[in-house]
Amino acid sequence: MASSFHVRSNSFPSRPHPQASHVDEQLSRLRSSEEASTSSSYYICQRLDNIQELHESLDKLIRLPMTQQALAQEQNKKTVEQLLDGSLRILDLCNISKDALSQMKEGLMEIQSILRRKRGDLSGEVKKYLATRRSLKKSFQRVLKSLKIKQDQECNEKSLTMFGEAEAVTMALFEYLFSFMSGSKTCDKWSLVSKLMNKKKVSSETQANEFTRVDSEFQSEKTLKMEDVQVLESCIQDLEDGLESLSKSMIKYRVSILNILGH
Repeated sequence: MASSFHVRSNSFPSRPHPQASHVDEQLSRLRSSEEASTSSSYYICQRLDNIQELHESLDKLIRLPMTQQALAQEQNKKTVEQLLDGSLRILDLCNISKDALSQMKEGLMEIQSILRRKRGDLSGEVKKYLATRRSLKKSFQRVLKSLKIKQDQECNEKSLTMFGEAEAVTMALFEYLFSFMSGSKTCDKWSLVSKLMNKKKVSSETQANEFTRVDSEFQSEKTLKMEDVQVLESCIQDLEDGLESLSKSMIKYRVSILNILGH
């Protein structure tokens, strides 16, 4: 998952293109908002929207003739391949997240149906849901472990450094997302991007979120609240929508990179 960009500094004109300046502004806003991170699904959805918009802007940047000319140079072939690998990795993370959310939502819908009809095997469905959660948590931990792998980024050209920074910010979001869904303690929510960008580590207290709240209630059916189940299902739907939008933007971005390799 390493992202090393070795590019000659004269690949781009000294004055940045307006689109490059726009991407830089988006990255600055994302970096500054890291320090105000909160443990909420709303925050994650907001970040997903911002990162989706960032990749739309990167797609426009990579379509510019000056960018394509620079990346089409033989000495930059490795950089293009690394961008391609990074985009595939992000798409994989989107798919893993969506599949996990879909499994949880399916179980919650069955439980809600039983609660509304006031008949059916509620205990059985709750046990199935909790078993699914336990299995997914193990998967999340494996993904989190892979995201902890150190990334090295070297680039002399600011315009190309943006691509590496965008990948780092995106990976950091997924690190937080999987921690959030698993309910694990995240003492350093944005540790990955903090290390990459030499920013101060951000610590936070472990808080109950929509996932952990329902997990706790399902341990004893007497404390089960229909409202919390509905809130979690709504939260899952919002996350699915955000991930789907990001996936579509990543596919477009990836196609643009493939077009450079094809020339």
